[in-house]
Amino acid sequence: MAMGKKEIASILYVAAWVLIWGTVGSLIDFPLLQSGVYLKGSIGQITTFLVTAVFTSILGTWLFSYIISKRFQ
Repeated sequence: MAMGKKEIASILYVAAWVLIWGTVGSLIDFPLLQSGVYLKGSIGQITTFLVTAVFTSILGTWLFSYIISKRFQ
């Protein structure tokens, strides 16, 4: 079964948001690790990435709906 433009755009969008989430989470995580706020693998680090994941998921879902409605009307 061939995928259409909408399906391909959806897959690329999710891949891009995974990269965005990882980058944002790492940018927040690095200074916290360096300053000793928490240790690598601790609940603090897990919380940082979970909060970042929730925030980027909400933003990504909203933005995806907006883009799809404008691009594939």
